[in-house]
Amino acid sequence: MGFDKGLLLVFLISIIPLFNLLTPGLLVSHDAWLHGGRLASFYQSLSEGILIPRWAGNLNLGFGHPILMFVYPLPSYIGSILHFIGFTYTDAVKIMLGGSYILSGVFMYLWVKEFLGKHAGIVAAVLYLYAPYRFIDLYVRGALGEHMAFIFLPLIMYALLKLSGIKVNSNINSYYLPFFFVAISFMLLILTHNAVSLIFIPFIIFYSLFLFIEDKSKIKLFLTFLSLGYGVLLSFFFWFPAFMEGKYTLRDIITAGEYSKHFVNPTSLIYGPWSFGGSGIFTVQIGIVHIALVLASIILFKKLFRKSKNEKIVYFGTLGFLLVSIFLMLKESNFIWQIFTTLPKIQFPWRFLTMIVFSTSIIGALFVSKFNHKLLIIFISVATIIPTYSYWHAKEYDASFTDNYFEKVFKETTDTGEVSPIWSIRFMEEEPKDDIEIIDGDAKLIKIEKKSNYHEYVINVNKRTRIRENTLYFPGWKVYDNEIEITDIEFQDPKNRGLITFYVDPGLHNIILKFEDTKLRRFANYVSAVSLIGLVFIPILIVNGIRKRLKIKK
Repeated sequence: MGFDKGLLLVFLISIIPLFNLLTPGLLVSHDAWLHGGRLASFYQSLSEGILIPRWAGNLNLGFGHPILMFVYPLPSYIGSILHFIGFTYTDAVKIMLGGSYILSGVFMYLWVKEFLGKHAGIVAAVLYLYAPYRFIDLYVRGALGEHMAFIFLPLIMYALLKLSGIKVNSNINSYYLPFFFVAISFMLLILTHNAVSLIFIPFIIFYSLFLFIEDKSKIKLFLTFLSLGYGVLLSFFFWFPAFMEGKYTLRDIITAGEYSKHFVNPTSLIYGPWSFGGSGIFTVQIGIVHIALVLASIILFKKLFRKSKNEKIVYFGTLGFLLVSIFLMLKESNFIWQIFTTLPKIQFPWRFLTMIVFSTSIIGALFVSKFNHKLLIIFISVATIIPTYSYWHAKEYDASFTDNYFEKVFKETTDTGEVSPIWSIRFMEEEPKDDIEIIDGDAKLIKIEKKSNYHEYVINVNKRTRIRENTLYFPGWKVYDNEIEITDIEFQDPKNRGLITFYVDPGLHNIILKFEDTKLRRFANYVSAVSLIGLVFIPILIVNGIRKRLKIKK
């Protein structure tokens, strides 16, 4: 196995637009600073021994927020590792943004090279890396999760292709590693971005079925969907509680009909001026070269795909996903958004640009593979890269975003308030006077310890007293009085909206508040844990069973 010059070229091409990230400070963008705040809360929970952080204690002016159980955790796990080894939160965010960009091009190249060759792989990577939307995610939005998801779209395809290439009578290792590869890749996509996962699942199913049609092996098709199922189960600890407990948040109230405000104008897909503004202001252009290659492939379709049935299937399937994605970004598709209630969870129709970037890159690679001419490859690459030159930078950088800034009480919830507890207001308006207060009665309060999920006080009560602990209630918060749970805590009092209040009788009380996993969350944790253990043994048992069955048939 020789040195892969194409891979080196893709790597070098991918680092060109990233030099701006070396500027001191955190890039000023829509979300980058919010990711810093969320990462600090996540890291604090991990440092307290909480392996699956779900409550952000210092967010929302110190009242806390359940954001961590609803928003993709993988970037926060990776960022926490980076912070643990010595990087600041700011540098961790920038490293993840830059690293994700590089890896997305690398995996696109590796996948496409596998079935179309090196030259097509290079073109696919260039188109994938230099689509205008990639720089919107990177420098305008600072959308860490969505930006990182671009790694796993081609990685899953690469894993599926490897699994489909195994010979039926191969040894256990030949089956197991690709099976593991698919399961882990799909799990990582789900843990990286909720909306992109939903957008991309139909294409994963399409590609899996295509590989089955090409190979006609029911065993491989079974193993393919089993491995994808494993990815779902391995990520169960995150997505299942997030889906099931969303009813306790303002999500359905705040996001109701919100998508309809963000449909795009068809002409803006062709061209739109560069802007660092918000939704509806930043450009949603697909890319001139990307569009040109799609149109050229349609015009020259009969000449290009006359002899290749398999490539024809991939082309039509990818083109179909491209056209559907474009349609779902337009207001004319509103009736579909109303019919399929899962679609509004994507929030912004322009998020389908992720699928458009992916599909145009594949179509461009298919087009180039039919000519395989170096001058054409160079021309397409240069024509794709050069027009984006002015996009390779952030609006500015801010050095005030230090670790101390992120670790102190954080004003924001790091979302649009959609997962604030349904009993509270969308955003808390001012910091509490203290962590715990007396509403009515006579008592002396002593604070012992306060962590993300654990608050402890000693209260000496002279007469029956009503206490307010300035933490927003969410299922899982429990109050213990001298190790006995107080079952009648209140959190729907209009005067203390969403905050935990309770009564204590005269005497000395050791009060502990804990944010614990509900039965549903514990169940989700067990499913993922058992699946992880099973990932080691079950594929081996299944493959052994398949091989024995084949021997019997013979």
